[in-house]
Amino acid sequence: MTEPRKIVFRTVEKPSVTPGKVLLRVHRIGVCGSDIHVYHGTHPFTSYPVTQGHEVSAEVAALGEGVTGLSVGQKVTVEPQIVCGECYPCRHGKYNLCEKLKVMGFQDTGLASEYFLADPARITPLPENLSYDEGAMIEPLAVTVHATRRFPEIEGANVVILGAGPIGILLAQSCRAAGAKKIMITDISDLRLGIARSLGVDAAVNTRNVPFEKAMLVTFGPDRADVIYDCAGNDISMGDAIASARKGSTIILVAVFGKKANVDLAVLNDHELDLNTSMMYRHEDYVQAIEWVNEGKIQLKPLISKHFPFSEYLAAYQYIDDNREAVMKVIVDIDRWE
Repeated sequence: MTEPRKIVFRTVEKPSVTPGKVLLRVHRIGVCGSDIHVYHGTHPFTSYPVTQGHEVSAEVAALGEGVTGLSVGQKVTVEPQIVCGECYPCRHGKYNLCEKLKVMGFQDTGLASEYFLADPARITPLPENLSYDEGAMIEPLAVTVHATRRFPEIEGANVVILGAGPIGILLAQSCRAAGAKKIMITDISDLRLGIARSLGVDAAVNTRNVPFEKAMLVTFGPDRADVIYDCAGNDISMGDAIASARKGSTIILVAVFGKKANVDLAVLNDHELDLNTSMMYRHEDYVQAIEWVNEGKIQLKPLISKHFPFSEYLAAYQYIDDNREAVMKVIVDIDRWE
């Protein structure tokens, strides 16, 4: 992507595998909301030009000298964080908060190419029974697994999720897998809410038709929810969360805000609400995500809306823009040019 709304393709030499590296043949890349922010020129931490692609599934094409624990032909996914390993968060196991964090597809080269030379430390094997489509969705699922860990009292909790996009619905499934008691999800798309309902949420509410606070009271009663996750990331969603949360409860921001927020911090303070955040994931979140999919606790395939061949990468973005309230997860088939 050389500038917002413009993608160019270049033919380059196939990378040669080098010692300590792994050559991957990329099969699938998922498009996420953060990619769309880059497409619109509104992502706060990305400049151009940038090769995108961070939700990925691939197979091992070749192993560099000294690489162990992987085999040629093996299905894998890639954790796209590039970290320094030396700053305070890295030294204390929170490398997702690295002071010099770069993410493939945003601040560093992404995987939107037929072959990619990767660091084996960033590679997570996938079970053979998982499809490449599912493998490309482990990254967004890991985002939601990490978000469940950000509320340690999730087991037995009443949960609200604002936004029934792919992250919102994956988070609903993750909360259920982690032991949540009752889950309500909101959106303005009946199609998305229908998918959420089919995947096990207790209440799916269109806030165009029912005010958010009323829906909370109907679903949970006067005690409301224990935690509200904002997967929409705008002034309306965060404003609703702050205005309607039970006093002393928790709000967790999962979405990326495209601009500075304008919300009522006076109410946040007066109600002693815990406003928390969730940033990406760590390796244990990938492991848990794969386990939950393998155990049948989380379904990924119902969230896939459409496939595009590699050559139509830009068309995939345009399709998402044209079908905002209907589209879920769009997959680009990197192993298929047309």
